[in-house]
Amino acid sequence: MKKVRLLLFASLFAFVSLGLNAQDIHFSQFNLSPLNLNPAMTGVMNSEIRLTANYRNQWSSVLKDNSFNTYSVSYDQRIPVGRNDYAGIGGTFWGDQAGSADFQTVTGKISASYAKKMGGSRGTSHYLVLGGEIGLAQRSLDFLKLRWGSQHDNKGGFNPNLSSGETNLTNDNFLFADVAAGLLWFSVLDENNNFFIGAAFNHLNRANQSFFDGEQDFVFSRFTIHGGGEFELTDKVSLVPGFIGMKQGPSFLLNAGANLKFRLGNGRSHGDDFQAFHLGTWVRVANNVGSGIITDAFILQTRFDFNQFTLGFAYDINVSALKPASNNNGAFEFAMQYRFGDSKRKGVYCPHF
Repeated sequence: MKKVRLLLFASLFAFVSLGLNAQDIHFSQFNLSPLNLNPAMTGVMNSEIRLTANYRNQWSSVLKDNSFNTYSVSYDQRIPVGRNDYAGIGGTFWGDQAGSADFQTVTGKISASYAKKMGGSRGTSHYLVLGGEIGLAQRSLDFLKLRWGSQHDNKGGFNPNLSSGETNLTNDNFLFADVAAGLLWFSVLDENNNFFIGAAFNHLNRANQSFFDGEQDFVFSRFTIHGGGEFELTDKVSLVPGFIGMKQGPSFLLNAGANLKFRLGNGRSHGDDFQAFHLGTWVRVANNVGSGIITDAFILQTRFDFNQFTLGFAYDINVSALKPASNNNGAFEFAMQYRFGDSKRKGVYCPHF
């Protein structure tokens, strides 16, 4: 009976999570998904072209085959403008599938940015970046797989032949446009010391996302603030802290922590012979409507940089009220990135994301 209650709680949790006011996707390795983090991150890199791929699987220990799956791929390019400025262009495609009713969102978007040098010299630079993006998204839901309270009998059994009482569910598949804008400030002090802070405003147009005929359910705009940097501790070791805070309607999320970065080889943070290994711990807190701020997960991260290639892995240890059902298993993530082009053309000009 205890196991049944836990599974029921998990199912209810999943249904609420994928409800009509479902929140946006997020990655624990947010700096390794730059175009999903902030459109102002487009083209901000120490190379000419960047390819990025992310995958996240969540709640598989509870929901098994109905776990939440999120994937993203992106391309962006840096274009020199004048002596010291840069423009960036990029494109992102991501998808998210949640729960037993195949609640899916698929989004394609294009982004652009302009980075203006505000001061510094060849080895020291300060930039202000403005970015924007526009996209088209598709949202879908399989109504036949939904379960309603009226379809459960008094003994707790489920009978799909009973009427759900819902007659106005007609929009099982629809498209909507999406617009976002962002700002970023970064300062590079030398090859191994830098810091940055940024902000983004997503869903500026607040599209209607209702599955119900004749009703309006406008998506909440999302405000994001993020920051971090790299600070050299020794010739071979740096501290890489970071944070992201997101506010969307009644929901709030904060992810913060730090990695230790161990530089291998010659110890340089950039160049064709660059190698580094990262290891860190992070914590995510969120608001639980009705009970206040909770600690949702502790996150273990590792990352390996080898020349132009980066491979990252993260694992979320669930510590919320769902842990009796999840057995502390939350989510795992993979991130891959590959960069093309000469990073030495104008020296080090931005943090190594």
